Amino acid sequence: MKKTFLVISALLIGSTLSAQIKLTPKNIDKVIKEMSIEEKAKMLTGYSFGHSYWGLPTDPDPNAGAIVLGAAGNTANIERFGIPHTVMSDGPAGVNIAPKRKNDQNSYYCSGFPIGSLIASTWDTGLAYNLGTIFGNEVKEYGVDVVLGPGMNIMRNPLCGRNFEYYSEDPFVSGLIAAAIINGIQSNGVGTSPKHFAGNNQEGNRTHNNAVISQRTLREIYLKGYEIMVKKSQPWTIMSSYNYINGVYTQESKDLLTTILRDEWGYKNIVITDWTGTRNTKAQVNAGNDLMMPGNAEQIKHIVDGLKDGSIKMADVDRNLKRILEYVVKTPRYMGYKYSNKPNLNAHAEKIRKAAPEGMVLLKNDDNTLPIQSKIRKVALFGHTSYDLYAGGTGSGNVNKPYVIDLLKGLDNAGMIIDDTLKTVYAKYKEYAHHEAESEMGTFTTNGYFPRPRVKEPSMGEYTYINAAERNEIAIVTVGRSSGEGCDRTFEDFNINSDEMDMLEQTYKAFHNKGKKVIIILNVGGVIETAPIQKYADAILLAWQPGMEAGNSIADVLIGKSYPSGKLTMTWPIKLTDVPSTKNFPNGFNWRDEIFKKQYDINKIPNLGETRYEEGINVGYRYFQTAGKEVSYPFGFGLGYTKFEYSDAKVQRKGDRYIATVTVKNVGNSKGKEAVQLYVTAPAGELDKPAFELKAFAKTHELQPGESQQIKMTFTNYDLASYDEKSSSFVTDKGTYIARFAASAADIRQNVEFKVSAGIVKCHDVMK
Repeated sequence: MKKTFLVISALLIGSTLSAQIKLTPKNIDKVIKEMSIEEKAKMLTGYSFGHSYWGLPTDPDPNAGAIVLGAAGNTANIERFGIPHTVMSDGPAGVNIAPKRKNDQNSYYCSGFPIGSLIASTWDTGLAYNLGTIFGNEVKEYGVDVVLGPGMNIMRNPLCGRNFEYYSEDPFVSGLIAAAIINGIQSNGVGTSPKHFAGNNQEGNRTHNNAVISQRTLREIYLKGYEIMVKKSQPWTIMSSYNYINGVYTQESKDLLTTILRDEWGYKNIVITDWTGTRNTKAQVNAGNDLMMPGNAEQIKHIVDGLKDGSIKMADVDRNLKRILEYVVKTPRYMGYKYSNKPNLNAHAEKIRKAAPEGMVLLKNDDNTLPIQSKIRKVALFGHTSYDLYAGGTGSGNVNKPYVIDLLKGLDNAGMIIDDTLKTVYAKYKEYAHHEAESEMGTFTTNGYFPRPRVKEPSMGEYTYINAAERNEIAIVTVGRSSGEGCDRTFEDFNINSDEMDMLEQTYKAFHNKGKKVIIILNVGGVIETAPIQKYADAILLAWQPGMEAGNSIADVLIGKSYPSGKLTMTWPIKLTDVPSTKNFPNGFNWRDEIFKKQYDINKIPNLGETRYEEGINVGYRYFQTAGKEVSYPFGFGLGYTKFEYSDAKVQRKGDRYIATVTVKNVGNSKGKEAVQLYVTAPAGELDKPAFELKAFAKTHELQPGESQQIKMTFTNYDLASYDEKSSSFVTDKGTYIARFAASAADIRQNVEFKVSAGIVKCHDVMK
């Protein structure tokens, strides 16, 4: 009896001691050892308090503590170990949380940042980092631990609905800009989740599409940006995509998530799934997909049952769990940070307003039409988008912004006088357009998840334009496009349509008959057709979707308070069919069809079930420049309010690095900044290669007229390598290379030859 009592007492003491263990950065292994299999399974599975987009409750679990409403998801908590819930929110263009809360009169709005395409078009990693720091501040002050972004898939085709979130058709631009933003955000002690890893380059059937991609194309195009980003920023999490690659779900691919990501690239942190339901839980755990989001009870059961019957290895679970706990102990929530719910949105708005022009691209500027002369004040403002600007895209990339400054308000703030008759016409038309959108889409449009259907321009008649030209000194016409998650764009959305052409032709004719100029503003998230409209404008400004200060930022550029210094990070083709991937891209399907139960057969719409990347590495400028095919605007193109001259280009080798230098001089009459691009042509070898490829870039500081700056860019032997499938290696050919210092892919300013020794980096033979 006494012996039995002693045993029971020992068990009780052991149980009490176990219960007293609290997670710290130094005892993670001990905590894992003490956890039950149910607790382990719970930690590997997300916990959702609900998200307005998913039709789930938005009130938190009453036992969960202060959880951010409207956040995309949470990690689980285990109170006996002191493990708290952590919070993940959507947000490639700003923190995406609910602005209103139950029994709370306050509003919790977040800054609407410029879209990814604009930020990348600055070609300025310093600016990207600085925007990341204020973004990260809002993440932290709203009690969020990880923001689900940035988006950094390759812009394979202009029709991808989420291109506005992404950075470029080129992996070097994508990787370097993403790393800068991530480092800026994470400097606040919060995390990021770059996405969607990998091959998620279309929205059509994105959850089940099989992307068939060669090993070389994967390594050089679709994985290279992630590789650069991982090595330069080590994000707290990476999000695995929905799709298959070569017949295997990325969420279940050990080749991708362990062999390449961790073993080859040295990634140290956790991988989370994109928000999906139950798949092959065993395969996900084995692959190194540490955390399944948003999580459900079925997945927990699968892990528990798998551990009990041996189909899931405890070593795999413990490995994944350790990475999750290493993440948890870094979070503000674990550290008990007292977030304010009051980031300084006014200060952030001013920085966003000043940053946006650096990514705006001046596509045309005949006779110095821009900036608008100070004596010109009376403006005829055409285009419904002028009065209802797109600040950003939709879906998870949307933000609950406190306001959006439209172009009407921005020009008014700048002291311009907008034609009253046109204001009245468009105010009434705006009401009509919103009513039509709501009739078609209901709350799916009004809640900001899906893009608004394209609104036709009103038919106003010839004399409306003639009279406007009589009354005003200049015309500004805005052409806009909305795009977002769940919907790829269509040919109609890419093309300039008849109603828009009528507006542009009539405006140009009426104003040029009076000797007055016409400016076109492109308020878009991605590439559109421009060849037909170029002759109807004296100036064309690609403003992108510049965030909540959109109208002010655009007006600043138009009147010369600021200046555009952006350049394109994607090629603008003359026709959509000029892009090689168009023949292997879905057209005619989107989530709206599914939601509204329209009939479709996934097997009868090409490139939904399976998309073959037949163009290989011939993406964007790699194809157009090598083929010598004419484009509307080449990769890297962008005008400014001044001109620059390049001189004294050199390439020197120091150790395993090459240092390329060039002097840039402002030879114009206005201050400005220049984005310098370094392309490299390789000698002939066994592998076919493009005419040249981007290997580095840099942007000058603001140069006054006559001022010069030496630009320094670095790259390595490995950066010059191409992937050889036969040897499963990145191979750098020995020989003479040509460094091309350029203002764009079609504007090479100086060429320098340099010698390169052979190099080889062995990789694993995976992802076939």
